[in-house]
Amino acid sequence: MARFQMELPNDLMKEFERLNKETSKMMGEMTEAGAEVVINNVKNNLKKSFKTDRSLLQGLRISRTYTTPSDDGINTKVMFVGYNNKGIAIPLIAQAREFGTSRGEAKKPFFRKSFNRKQIEAAMNKKQEKYLPKE
Repeated sequence: MARFQMELPNDLMKEFERLNKETSKMMGEMTEAGAEVVINNVKNNLKKSFKTDRSLLQGLRISRTYTTPSDDGINTKVMFVGYNNKGIAIPLIAQAREFGTSRGEAKKPFFRKSFNRKQIEAAMNKKQEKYLPKE
């Protein structure tokens, strides 16, 4: 019976260990970079959908990066939080504009249009190159 034995170079083993330690940090930074792209697109699209977007911009946030317990996914959310100066929930205002209302307000999508896959992937790949330099 044939046998095969191989030793990996020490520098390659050290590189694998470093990558193993920094994977979650790298993925977190990648999702944050993607969220930054989305939040900039949302800000631009808000100006097109609303007459005054100042109160909505105050509630636009990026969550901190977290790991989901069910599948160990690494996530960062772009979300609306809080209330405007009239006491109305900012997420409710955003949802009414995004999907319309039963009282006849037409929908004017601005949030869904902000997820440009190519822009997000480019920002994420740029962060990835910091950890995985091309040779």
